[in-house]
Amino acid sequence: MKYLLSLLLIASVLVASAQDDNTAGEYKKRVLEHTEIDFLLNYYEQDGENAAVTGGHGTEELTDLSPTIVVAVPLNDDDVLTINANISAYTSASSSNIDPFDGKQPADPFVASSGASKSDVWGNVVGSYSHSSDDRNRLWNANLSVSAEFDYTSFGFGAGRTWLFNEKNTELSLNGNVYLDTWSLIYPIELRPDEGGSFQQVVPGYDPSSFTEHPSKGRNSYSASVGLSQILSSRMTAYVSADFILQDGLLSTPFHRVYFADKEDYFYENFHLADDVERLPDSRFKIALGARLNYFVNHRVTLRTFYRYYTDDWGITSHTASLEIPVKITDKFTVYPSYRFYNQTAADYFAPYNEHLSTEEFYTSDYDLSEFSANNYGFGISYTDVFTKGRIWKLGLKSIDLKYHKYDRDSAFTASMFSFGVKFVVD
Repeated sequence: MKYLLSLLLIASVLVASAQDDNTAGEYKKRVLEHTEIDFLLNYYEQDGENAAVTGGHGTEELTDLSPTIVVAVPLNDDDVLTINANISAYTSASSSNIDPFDGKQPADPFVASSGASKSDVWGNVVGSYSHSSDDRNRLWNANLSVSAEFDYTSFGFGAGRTWLFNEKNTELSLNGNVYLDTWSLIYPIELRPDEGGSFQQVVPGYDPSSFTEHPSKGRNSYSASVGLSQILSSRMTAYVSADFILQDGLLSTPFHRVYFADKEDYFYENFHLADDVERLPDSRFKIALGARLNYFVNHRVTLRTFYRYYTDDWGITSHTASLEIPVKITDKFTVYPSYRFYNQTAADYFAPYNEHLSTEEFYTSDYDLSEFSANNYGFGISYTDVFTKGRIWKLGLKSIDLKYHKYDRDSAFTASMFSFGVKFVVD
């Protein structure tokens, strides 16, 4: 709470400064008339039976609560500063099994342990700055971000340009971002040299001494995107995009176990001790091509369609298709049912639990890299008042949003997400 109040105080000071800077000069319509503050809250839960931490065989139960605050501040007529701060607090049954031997009950891949890794907090702060030309036909933006969790930290930066043509009926945008990540290499408990020796003593034949750690602790991601939107008619708009992402460094997760079919199985209590950890190539190149087509049926109903094709050099190709139908019930209330279908092929390096061979160079049993299809059903309702007649102290209420999404994957994985958002305007 202290952190949120500090952000609000900073925003208020910036607004006052910006107002002082614009008391003189000719009037020009501002890009953003007033400071806007968004409060968002997401609750997410999932369950499944193919946890990568336990080699593709084990509970995937997880809950996550994520509050976010976004403050957009008009510094003057042309410039806007936006601060986005997000905290994600989660509890994960699968992550708890990095060390499943808590002594309270026999270790089991389908039972969460009480270890330190069962829960954690992820934090992220993004600051972005945008500038618009006097004619509002050109825009550039820049951003900085910092993220941290128990096993990694990330620093990111990026920039972009946007051009409007044809009396603002055509828009072209270019964006680029760089993320520099550093891992704290945490391995399954039985493979840690200073702690895993006890398993060799109590499980005859189990010998983790041949295990080697990953040579790198860093991961870099570079992305570039181009987008083109066009107003086709009074009722129809279209948008196409292309995204290119290059990653290098440690792309494996060090606490994801792997089991080999050509090696003897060793168990301690009810838990299968690791043969090795996930090992993947140190580079990955991704391409995503997308298209949107929106059609305004009438003043009440809009059709929003989307399609994306994805491919990478790990052997995955995927198709995403979605439809959202906002229906305006009144001038202030809108409901929007949605549906999304997703399908992907498996990565070249994926195999299920205990089906890899020790002679392979790369291997993973992470079902996010498996072949699967998924359906996502959603429903939302929003309240919007552009005149902000509703007020809380000095804040004008601009909008309220409620959303629910249900996700089902054909690999025995399900998830649900509840989202709440409220936007205020500072007069």
